[in-house]
Amino acid sequence: MIDFGTYTLPYCSFGAQPHVGVGLRDQILDLTSAAASLLPAHATLFARGNLDAFLAAGPQVWAEVRSALAAWVVDGRAADYLVPADGVGLHMPFTVADYVDFYASENHASNLGRIFRPDSEPLTPNWKHMPIGYHGRAGTVVCSGTSVVRPSGQRRPPGAEISVGPSQRLDIEAEMGFVVGTGSTLGEPVGMDAFERHVFGACLVNDWSARDIQAWEYVPLGPFLGKSFATSISPWIVPLASLESARVAPPARTEKLQAYLDDSDSPPWGFDIALEVAINGHTISRPPFAGMYWTAAQQMAHMTANGATLRTGDLFASGTISGPDRDQRGALIELTWNGKEPVELPDGSGRSFLEDGDEVVISATAPGPDGATVVFGDVRGTIAPAR
Repeated sequence: MIDFGTYTLPYCSFGAQPHVGVGLRDQILDLTSAAASLLPAHATLFARGNLDAFLAAGPQVWAEVRSALAAWVVDGRAADYLVPADGVGLHMPFTVADYVDFYASENHASNLGRIFRPDSEPLTPNWKHMPIGYHGRAGTVVCSGTSVVRPSGQRRPPGAEISVGPSQRLDIEAEMGFVVGTGSTLGEPVGMDAFERHVFGACLVNDWSARDIQAWEYVPLGPFLGKSFATSISPWIVPLASLESARVAPPARTEKLQAYLDDSDSPPWGFDIALEVAINGHTISRPPFAGMYWTAAQQMAHMTANGATLRTGDLFASGTISGPDRDQRGALIELTWNGKEPVELPDGSGRSFLEDGDEVVISATAPGPDGATVVFGDVRGTIAPAR
């Protein structure tokens, strides 16, 4: 049972007839019903049972609704609209418009460089000059709890012939995702100073990866079928307003940045978020988000630098989160050093990559004000056999 406390106030879509909900302690506040009675000016924003209209309403409305929720908690009006969270079905909280995945952890990028290019510099020459990313497939972003069918595709292990079949090197990627509320105009870049005007909140992401399919296909255009089969997100969207106390400065920059990415005199947009990754109930890693080299504000600025638009419901993810220590790595390919050092589970089995039936759960918390804890809930998925 997840206990969100009374500060986080994360949003979800829940129930047989979907309503917008807000996590409150171990219950869900039925915001669709409450707004009709207590917040009539904004009631239509929640009538369809997901966050789409609310996201598009913009930061003033986001603030007004959060203020009203906080007041209802204090004066007791929230009690009339609470339902038990246990056993309630949760749905995709918003419609994903576009999906972009970045590669923002220096530790992760350096580890993969050492694995695949042991005789070269771990980082590519462009890595510290711009956030590296790729466009994913919005249609295969799924809600936590959706089974992940083992993908099939072309593979060519070193020294072997090309074959087609189920991935043998299915992996996880522990990430944070950022959800766009208000859109932008085609041809007009969006600067880092506009981050809070466009981005509503954050969620947990597991960007599942078929490493063997990816290894054969990614040259020269990058990830495709090895990534596009599924990306899981948590059903709870934590508003940026809940993360004020978690904001921290990113790591020191070691290269001079172009003006649109230079955050040396900007408010800090790193976040002190502690993640935990478990396989079949056993924790295998605790990745720290605070060490990510590129911030979400820089990522937003870079993906619009050419005039590309933001749209309501856009999702952009951080890329794998990894710290400097082995038990802080956010992907099995790093944890096992490309399968050479399997992770041991309590049942005596080892994992180089995921097996059918494995359940992966990623959870996270962050500091709030006055000792409060911001709770993200979790994102979970179980591997189903290839079809």
